[in-house]
Amino acid sequence: MGLFNSLDTGDTRHGDTRHIKGISCDVRNCVYHDGDCFCTAEKIAVGPSYATSCTDTVCATFKQRNI
Repeated sequence: MGLFNSLDTGDTRHGDTRHIKGISCDVRNCVYHDGDCFCTAEKIAVGPSYATSCTDTVCATFKQRNI
């Protein structure tokens, strides 16, 4: 499936925003960040598969918000 595998954990409602249950995100300049700590993407892709620590991983779903 390539370098990154998608993960869809199911989304829930938080106010008027849908977010992925169990995913916490602090990246406020991402278009999927809801202003709290929730991700509103339909699903996320995290990788690469050869990562050996959290510092090796990236969220491939990240898209920078235009401010």
